Amino acid sequence: MPFLARQDLELWFEIVGNEALGPPRLFANGSGSSIDDVRPLLSRFAGDRALAVVDHRGLGRSGVPNATPHMSDFADDLLALTDHLGWATFDLIGVSFGGMVAQEVAIRSPERIRRLVLMCTSAGGDGGSSYPLHELMDLDDEERRRIMPRLQDARFDEQWLRSHDGLVERLATAPTTRPNTVGYRMQMEARRHHDVWDRLGEVSAPTLVASGVHDRIAPPENGRRIAERIPDARYRDYDGGHMFFLQDRSFFGDMEVFLSVESDTTKGER
Repeated sequence: MPFLARQDLELWFEIVGNEALGPPRLFANGSGSSIDDVRPLLSRFAGDRALAVVDHRGLGRSGVPNATPHMSDFADDLLALTDHLGWATFDLIGVSFGGMVAQEVAIRSPERIRRLVLMCTSAGGDGGSSYPLHELMDLDDEERRRIMPRLQDARFDEQWLRSHDGLVERLATAPTTRPNTVGYRMQMEARRHHDVWDRLGEVSAPTLVASGVHDRIAPPENGRRIAERIPDARYRDYDGGHMFFLQDRSFFGDMEVFLSVESDTTKGER
């Protein structure tokens, strides 16, 4: 079975796509999400490459650590997985919480990241933090379901919600609707302390930073600031909220163009 032993726990990982074509890709998942939650999207992130994805410690089929982890522990898990797979270099894609972890990975081991994609995420500190989702954890289910769609996308007022129930159900599958397990609470604790703002200049990989213009969890201004801080980064807005990659079909095409480039020393648009 695809388990990776990590000190006091085991991590469940999977690989999808074609391992024979081009640089491999590593995908870092969002808050509260397991591999099973994003499985329908994995082929889109893989493209024609191999894509590795792991259940973050405490979530999915991975074990729960003995102590509350730091963001650096989540980053070390991803680096340990690439060591286990024998990937000296790789492309790294991080969404939301996974984007925070991806920033840590790219700072800790910049020489191993060929290209970096950061989606709907924040740097923390003076770079701006994502919405404090941990504050919603102890609300009742009805209250969380009332609040969360409007955080996902600022357009989701009551009239919009009444006329777009199908889409909302897909977009509103968010961390605050998941069970408040020990592992999830540990992840939220690491998330609330995330701050790499003063170290972002250490990221050397060409980077695409992408945000949804209607996102109230990781506002687009946070993405712009990340792109301004990373030496070789470009920023793009998309027509959507926190799940803009489900709403704006141009994103995956842009991502593939960005990741297909063998080398690039020219910054793109901001």
